[in-house]
Amino acid sequence: MTQKLPHVLPPTSRRDFLCRAGCGFGALAFGSMLSLEGLLARASNLAINPLSPLSPRLPHYLPKAKSIIWLFMEGGPSHLDLFDPKPILDTLAGQPMPASFGRPITAMGTASNTLMPTKRTFKQHGQSGIWVSDWYPYVAQHADDLAVLRSCWANGLNHVGSVTQMNTGDILAGRPSLGAWATYGLGTANQNLPTFVVLADGGDPVGGPKQWSSGFLPATFQGTKFRADGTPIFHLTPPKTIGEKQQRSKLDLLAELNRRYAADKPEDTELAARLNSYELAYRMQAAAPEAVDLSQETETTKQLYGMDEEATRKTGTNCLLARRLVERGVRFIQLYCGGTSGWDAHSDIEANHSKHCKETDKPIAGLLTDLKARGLLDSTLVVWGGEFGRTPFNEKGNGRDHNPWGFTMWFAGAGIKAGTVVGSTDEIGLRAVEDRAHVHDIHATILHLIGMDHARLTYLHNGRDERPTVNGGEVVGKLLA
Repeated sequence: MTQKLPHVLPPTSRRDFLCRAGCGFGALAFGSMLSLEGLLARASNLAINPLSPLSPRLPHYLPKAKSIIWLFMEGGPSHLDLFDPKPILDTLAGQPMPASFGRPITAMGTASNTLMPTKRTFKQHGQSGIWVSDWYPYVAQHADDLAVLRSCWANGLNHVGSVTQMNTGDILAGRPSLGAWATYGLGTANQNLPTFVVLADGGDPVGGPKQWSSGFLPATFQGTKFRADGTPIFHLTPPKTIGEKQQRSKLDLLAELNRRYAADKPEDTELAARLNSYELAYRMQAAAPEAVDLSQETETTKQLYGMDEEATRKTGTNCLLARRLVERGVRFIQLYCGGTSGWDAHSDIEANHSKHCKETDKPIAGLLTDLKARGLLDSTLVVWGGEFGRTPFNEKGNGRDHNPWGFTMWFAGAGIKAGTVVGSTDEIGLRAVEDRAHVHDIHATILHLIGMDHARLTYLHNGRDERPTVNGGEVVGKLLA
């Protein structure tokens, strides 16, 4: 009778074991490398540990950016007066829009109004020769760091739907914000601060907290709004009469009670979020106040951001906070600039945009300068733009209406092809015509730069694999280095 040999021969020595196991160890490392390069398939739905939902997760491929700072100019800045000059408007000033450009359905019914040129002076800047108006002289000094996308377009006509789409991909509320998708896909890069932080220079943006909501994703992935003054989060600091030991014991008791209650309710994401928020809040009691403590910054740095001037103090403070949060591993930071619908220049665009450009120009330039000097711009993606642009025809004689059909955003930093202009609008700046980039394309590009494939980043909701870009989206390759 022939004796059957075992399927796997036992090792005869330690050296024999290491020799046989070496290929397996190498395969593990090789598999990880392939995954980072996007050459291995990744399960569409992530396996999220409800007890540690923010644990770091591998990207689809090697990311260019570690952090994102999104400078959101709420209200709709005018591309025609900032980054997209249209000399023909001088020739056609005061005339009706030629029929060849079509008659868009406008927010305020202004499509039949006459064309209005800009009063600004445009110049080319840097070696790249990018056109920037005299409203943004400090940002213009960074022309060679920018990739200007002149062919953005969106679907919304009014602010609430348009701000919602720029954040979530849809004009209707209920979907997760891009920051929530990034947090869901990658987890946290720090243990003591939220991974998605929102800063505003006034009240909440239109639509309020739904603009940083997690939508149908687990609640843990929503954004956290920080205050610039005082304690960054309300009720973060316990009363002085409660010591650290007592605070720790209280949280441990709450956690135990919540875990018992959650044991047979695994689908209750709100409860899991609460458990984790208690622990994060405990850790933040030391980390968050330190992160927003600007007394650690030099006066020279504060002046760079314009914090010594009343007009630029709020935006400068938030931009400096954004840099400090990037240094501490916060992944997604969104700054709302201009207050509620601040750039919404339906009348007197000169006064409106002069004010908001003054408030944002020096702080944004200071942020770019500071990130670059500290070696952080190579790993940080900076995004600038609003929910839409403004029309080439006038409203109320000296203002401009909403324009979602063609507008400008710019990008700087990690993975961006600096000193370039991508796309164009038509001759009067009404519609995007070349290399058109929808909001979904913009979101796909941002996710690509942090190592995520927007089509593979999905979440099963109501029987459908939902993704950040709904049913569309292509990476804008011409923006990438």
